[in-house]
Amino acid sequence: MKLKFTKMHGCGNDYIYFNCFEQQVADPEALSIRLSDRHFGIGGDGIVLICPSDVADAKMRMFNADGSEGKMCGNATRCIGKYMYEHGLISKPEMTLETLSGIKILKMTEQDGKIASVRVDMGKAILKPSEIPTRYEGDTAVSIPLTVDGTEYAVTCVSMGNPHCIVFVDQDVSTLDLPKIGPSFENHDMFPERINTEFIRVIDDHTLQMRVWERGSGETLACGTGACAAAVASVLNGYCPKGEDITIHLIGGDLNIRYTDEAVFLTGPATTVFEGSIEL
Repeated sequence: MKLKFTKMHGCGNDYIYFNCFEQQVADPEALSIRLSDRHFGIGGDGIVLICPSDVADAKMRMFNADGSEGKMCGNATRCIGKYMYEHGLISKPEMTLETLSGIKILKMTEQDGKIASVRVDMGKAILKPSEIPTRYEGDTAVSIPLTVDGTEYAVTCVSMGNPHCIVFVDQDVSTLDLPKIGPSFENHDMFPERINTEFIRVIDDHTLQMRVWERGSGETLACGTGACAAAVASVLNGYCPKGEDITIHLIGGDLNIRYTDEAVFLTGPATTVFEGSIEL
């Protein structure tokens, strides 16, 4: 059988998108493992299914490169908004998207008939450790000790639909040996469903530098929910002001985050790389 796909990325966080309004995709877990391979497949951080929804304009199902299903993906939500608008599945540059972490509202900026950027209402940050989930106790997990491979870190834990562990460091994050320390965070006993880990250097009170190790995918060039979690953590730790725009510098580009009492707002680009079909 042949499946049509679109390769898209948000700040280098690339996924293989399937329009399930027009075709059925069987066994997406195995398909994601096969197609994400950058040598023997299409190449990507995973696959995303754009499906019909009874409660929103569309439903997102997202699978990591190891076949595990993610509840949320900020970069993928923006790419779905671009896809839906530019392929005529919605007629206005705004939409609702059903995800495993709730319905998200997308507002898109159009330029010459194309979507240049998308703002996503990501909902409220989850701060209670048991709901993230982590094995920490209490109402929040802000700047608390975590020992990883014999080194003690001060970490802040936040969920934006996906669980995140944020580590503030004094050095340039590009110098970190992430392939070595990332898996140790991901599989730490304190995180029963594994964890995404963001390493953050504070540049100033409105600017952060970030690298991310994602559960199930390894290091990626960007992570939308991770950038949101990093902005929330920077406010909780007193590095940045609440209710103002925070720019996150990632390897693949910049994301803009605003953390308010009502929600966390994520704004960034969405890019189509190419369209094609693959025979299975």
